[in-house]
Amino acid sequence: MGIDEATKRVGELRHTLNEWARAYYVKDAPLVSDHEYDKLYKELVSLEEQFPELVTSDSITQRVGGKLLDGFQKVEHTTPMMSLSNAFNEKDLRDFDKRVRKGTSKPISYMVELKIDGLAINLTYDNGQFVQGATRGDGVVGEDITQNLRTVHSIPLSLQTPVTLDVRGECFMPKESFVRLNEERDKNGESVFANPRNAAAGSLRQLDSSVTAKRQLSTFLYTIANPEELGLTTQTDALDYLDSLGFKTNHQRELCATIDDVWQYIVQFSDKRHTLDYEIDGIVIKVNDFDAQNELGYTVKAPKWAIAYKFPAEEVQTVLRDIEWTVGRTGVVTPTAVMDPVQLAGTTVSRASLHNCDLIAEKDIRLLDTVVIHKAGDIIPEVTQVVLDKRPEDSQPYEFPTHCPACDAELERIESEVALRCLNPACPAQIKEGLNHFVSRNAMNIDGLGPRVLEQMYEKELIKQAADLYYLTQEQLLTLDKIKEKSANNILEAIANSKGNSLERLLFGLGIQHVGSKAAKIISSEFGTIDKIIEANKEEIFAIDTIGPVMADSITKYFSIPETLEQIDKLKQAGVNMTYLGVTKEDITSIESPFKDKTIVLTGSLTQFKRAEAKQKIESLGGKVTGSVSKKTDIVVAGEEAGSKLTKAQELGIDVWSEQQMVDAINASHKTE
Repeated sequence: MGIDEATKRVGELRHTLNEWARAYYVKDAPLVSDHEYDKLYKELVSLEEQFPELVTSDSITQRVGGKLLDGFQKVEHTTPMMSLSNAFNEKDLRDFDKRVRKGTSKPISYMVELKIDGLAINLTYDNGQFVQGATRGDGVVGEDITQNLRTVHSIPLSLQTPVTLDVRGECFMPKESFVRLNEERDKNGESVFANPRNAAAGSLRQLDSSVTAKRQLSTFLYTIANPEELGLTTQTDALDYLDSLGFKTNHQRELCATIDDVWQYIVQFSDKRHTLDYEIDGIVIKVNDFDAQNELGYTVKAPKWAIAYKFPAEEVQTVLRDIEWTVGRTGVVTPTAVMDPVQLAGTTVSRASLHNCDLIAEKDIRLLDTVVIHKAGDIIPEVTQVVLDKRPEDSQPYEFPTHCPACDAELERIESEVALRCLNPACPAQIKEGLNHFVSRNAMNIDGLGPRVLEQMYEKELIKQAADLYYLTQEQLLTLDKIKEKSANNILEAIANSKGNSLERLLFGLGIQHVGSKAAKIISSEFGTIDKIIEANKEEIFAIDTIGPVMADSITKYFSIPETLEQIDKLKQAGVNMTYLGVTKEDITSIESPFKDKTIVLTGSLTQFKRAEAKQKIESLGGKVTGSVSKKTDIVVAGEEAGSKLTKAQELGIDVWSEQQMVDAINASHKTE
């Protein structure tokens, strides 16, 4: 495919994918299946890899994040982002209505909107292109979080109309994303977020935007700075205009003629708010007419034409009967309060998270205490305090477990962590969770071994650890429920195939605390074999770029446990590969190649390689392939129809190669023996 054809196809793909993404993330009305979306998305990624000169900042592929920031720059808002005065009951609302009607002679109606519990943001667009995003800060100066906001799919990178404006709204974490994030943090022994708002704020202030991208944030936009300049006269018009530009607004809003109508809306959502997919902490009431708003004006801190009704906190009391401790895959032992059942936020609650020992000690929670519970973010039941007046006279401080509830191994408190942890790799609770992780797609990728099958294997004592999978027989598998001869053979074949996986899959599959799939690959490529990783000390692992001291310490401790080494030996004996199959740093050091330690740019259409293939080959020979030409570029490989990048390379006096020169250099390069 030539550059002209690629340009046309990229434009078509971006238009289609943007329409599909807008329907999914903004309108909550998917137009196609995930499979259809992924198919076109992959095609766009492939074309942009082949033709990096076609990559633009507003491409949907540029939302994944990855840029590391040293800190956040300050941003002064074009107009202040003011806070709102609060109302806590019906009387406060009626007093507000009286002040409004006294302050203006214009007819009054109110736009009533849900108060999303997230982080206020300001988005700046220049000629329809997203150029900057900032936090509210102190209302006058915020922080530049543009890179992080670019990862939020409901924020359009380009608008339906090429206008220049500032828009404002709330960035929030949906309830489902909040639950998933806290479950993951709990398993890793990390402190959990108290509520979705804190989670959203923490996600937006990440210095690594790829972390933000994984948090699945969303937005609702609710105002335009200086809307009159666009010919808008009411809040209703402004919200409709935001919709037309491609922003996500909240359609639960309602135009109310009287304060009585406003109160009915509040009563309605006081009951309905628990059924929403996101958290709200109140209702915002705004005078709809902008002329009336201007006439009413502002106090020092807030507009006189708007107010926020705050929902009262919903809490109930119950008796704590027991504290149960459960063990996760990484050995984190987590406490859960078992209580007398009670109604809270629309559901019956009998269990609540206690998170860790520190929280129990800080709140002095004891058995048979009467406790106050609420739902963190209206989702997760949580103990907030003890009712000391109702504490039994013979109450004793709670004694924390010293041994694992599943295997009786001594529990440890690792420095800098809030969690108790079982470090016994033979712990049955950890083994069951660990087995599921070991066979998962990003680890050893063994098809046919779902949680139910693995549970049966463990309960029937066919396996005690991951290494045992490689010693299973057909006869053993046929003893499992619903496993027939064909299924058994498929499982054995999948297990056998996994023996050939590269080392990074095994390292990730072992489930070492803090070691994700990306870190496993970095470490594997550095050391090359499992034995070298085992032999490495903490300082040698920490010396690897992007590997921190906590991860280095976790790895060295894991491989210092005798049971770990026994399992590695058993895996070796089964024929499981223990070597990194990619290109290691040691390989690159021994390479003789004109690409080594050079920065290369590919431009134009290649005929002998796909662009991604050429990039991989150059990088395997020690080169670094980038997408733009600069003074730091060493070589520009110019294919057919090379354009502006070739011109810039010639202007800067950079060495320009033909595609054939690149191919010859790749073929001639070799490793020294």
